[in-house]
Amino acid sequence: MDYGHELAFGTFITPTAQQPQQAVTLAQLTERAGLDLATFQDHPYQPAFLDTWTLLSFAAARTERIALAPNVANLPLRPPAVLARAAASLDLLSEGRFSLGLGAGGFWDPIAAMGGPRRTPGEAVEALEEAIDVIRQTWDTGTRGGVRVEGRQYQVRGAKRGPEPAHRIPIWVGAYKPRMLRLVGRLADGSLPSMGYLGRPEQLGEMNDVIDEAAVRAGRDPRDIRRLLNIGPGDAAPELLAELALAYGVSTFILGSDDPGTIEAFGAEVAPAVRELVAGERTGTTEGRPATPVDVTSSTARADEAAGLPSDLGVVPTPDTGGRLSDRMPWDESTRPRAAVPADPAYTRQGRMVSQHLIDVHDSLRAELAKLRDIVDQVVRGALGIGEARSSINAMTLRQNDWTLGTYCQSYCRFVTGHHSLEDTGIFPHLRASDAGLAPVLDRLQEEHLAIHDVIEAVDRALVEMVANPGDHTALVAAVDLMTDTMLSHLAYEERELVEPLARYGMYAGQL
Repeated sequence: MDYGHELAFGTFITPTAQQPQQAVTLAQLTERAGLDLATFQDHPYQPAFLDTWTLLSFAAARTERIALAPNVANLPLRPPAVLARAAASLDLLSEGRFSLGLGAGGFWDPIAAMGGPRRTPGEAVEALEEAIDVIRQTWDTGTRGGVRVEGRQYQVRGAKRGPEPAHRIPIWVGAYKPRMLRLVGRLADGSLPSMGYLGRPEQLGEMNDVIDEAAVRAGRDPRDIRRLLNIGPGDAAPELLAELALAYGVSTFILGSDDPGTIEAFGAEVAPAVRELVAGERTGTTEGRPATPVDVTSSTARADEAAGLPSDLGVVPTPDTGGRLSDRMPWDESTRPRAAVPADPAYTRQGRMVSQHLIDVHDSLRAELAKLRDIVDQVVRGALGIGEARSSINAMTLRQNDWTLGTYCQSYCRFVTGHHSLEDTGIFPHLRASDAGLAPVLDRLQEEHLAIHDVIEAVDRALVEMVANPGDHTALVAAVDLMTDTMLSHLAYEERELVEPLARYGMYAGQL
C-alpha cells in the first residue's frame, strides 16, 4: 500500500570514537549530497562509540538543513523525562530539525552492566509505552499541572513541563513483532525497522497490516504513521526502493554506510531516480512517458536489431562508436562474452523502466565525463587557469564547494565507484540468480569494474604529478584519455548485454 507520503532519504552513520570527526564529516557530506536526514546508532555501553546525544548536538551545530535523529535511542539507559528535555532542547537549538527514534532495548547484559534495568520482552514494550507518555506530556506546555505517569516501569509525579520543542517532534519506533507494532499503530509517528532484519520484503506488508489495524482501533488514520526503513548499500537500487515505496508504503530510506562515495551516489543518483519512478507511478507516467508499454518506432527497431536485440524491446542501448583516444586498453574487447536472448521473451512495463533507467544513469556518467574532459582541455590549452577552472566547475555542479580540478575528478571517480557497487551488490546477484546463462557476462562486467578502479587510481596519481609539475600535463591527459575510453567502452557493453535481461527480470525476484 502506498500511503502517499513525500519521499525522504538519509544516512545511518557509525559514531566511531577512534576517528571522532568522521561521523560529523559524514553528516555534513549527507547535507551536501542533497539528502534529508542523518542518523546515528545509540549504544551507550559501547566504549568504541561516541555518546550519541553529544554527537547529535555537535552535528546539528555543523549542519544547516538536514534533520537529525538517533537510530534509535536506547531507552533503558536514557530516562524518558530527561530524554524529553534533551530532545526539546536540541530541537530548539537546531530550529526544528530533530526527530526522535526510540528503541526498547535488547542487549541486556551490557545495559545491566551500566546500571540499567534488565527487562523481559513484555516489560520492554510496557516501558516504551510509558516512556512515550512521559515524553509527550513533558513537551505539552499547553496543559496545566505537572507530568504524571504512574506506570510499572516509570513513575513521574508532578515534574514540570517544558521546554516546548520548536516543532512537533515525531517519534519513530524500531519495531518488528506484533505487540510492538500495535504500539506503533496506537502511539507512534513512524515505524523504523531495518532491511537486514527482515526475512523478505513482503514482511513489510504484514507489519503494516498490524500497525494499520491498531491505528484504526485507536481512532487514528494509518496514513499519519510514516514508514521508514534502514537499508544497506546492497539494497540501494532505485527500482527496488521505488517498489518498496509503492507496494509497502516506505517513504524514508536510511542508508547504512560510512563510505563517502556510496553516500554521494545515494544522493546524486539513487534518491532522484526513486523520486522520479514513484512520481511517475503516482501520476500515471514514468519519466515523462505514458505508463503503458513503450511504443516501438521503426528507427528504434532498427537500432535494437543492429545490437542483436529483439525489435519489441523498445529500449535502445547507446552504441560504442569504436573511437579511441588512448593507444592502450585494460582489457581485450574481442573476448567479451555475449548473452543469449530467448526466442520469445516477455517484457513488462516495469522491466523496461529498469532497463531505461540503467541507460539514464549511464548518460549522467557520460555527461559528467564530458564536462571533466572539457575543463582538462581548457587548462592544458591555457584557456583556463586553475582558479578559472575552479569557477567553471562550481558553476556546472550542484555541489557548490570550493573544489579544485583535482577534487572534482575525485568526486566523479567516487560517483562511478558508488554506481558500480550498487550493480555488483544489487543488480548482478539478481540477474545471476534469474538466469544462469548470464554468468559469463556478469563475471566479465565485474572484472571490468575492477579494471576501471585501477584506471581511476591512475587519474589520481596523474593529478598528484600535475601539482608537483604544474607545466607538465602529459600524464593527466593520458590518464583522462584512458579513463574516457574505458568508461565509454564499458558502459556501451553493459547496456548491450543487460537492457534485455533487465526488461525480462526487473530488479529483484518478485518485483514483476
